[in-house]
Amino acid sequence: MSKPTRTPVSTKGAPVPPPILSQGMVVGNMIYCSGQLGVDPTTGKMVEGTVQDRTRQILRNLNAVLEAGGSSLQDAVKVNIFLTDMADFSAVNEVYATFFSDPKPS
Repeated sequence: MSKPTRTPVSTKGAPVPPPILSQGMVVGNMIYCSGQLGVDPTTGKMVEGTVQDRTRQILRNLNAVLEAGGSSLQDAVKVNIFLTDMADFSAVNEVYATFFSDPKPS
């Protein structure tokens, strides 16, 4: 059985990852993305403002990686979100819902 080809994804539209990670990796017709923070790729700093502002930036960063790999958020089948404060759950979901059309990812 042949090994699948792994192609790293890199874009200036998302923050530079630590040296031990790629922003994303295309394997066959799938793209796997590294986790994202609410970091502005231009300044390299966390965006100021609300949890909604940071959530928007995270999803923009993620979409930039997906687009660089030939995909988009609209093709996502699974998204994991990690919150440090469950009080932010509703605010994050409000923004999340504006980035995805139906059917929404798992």
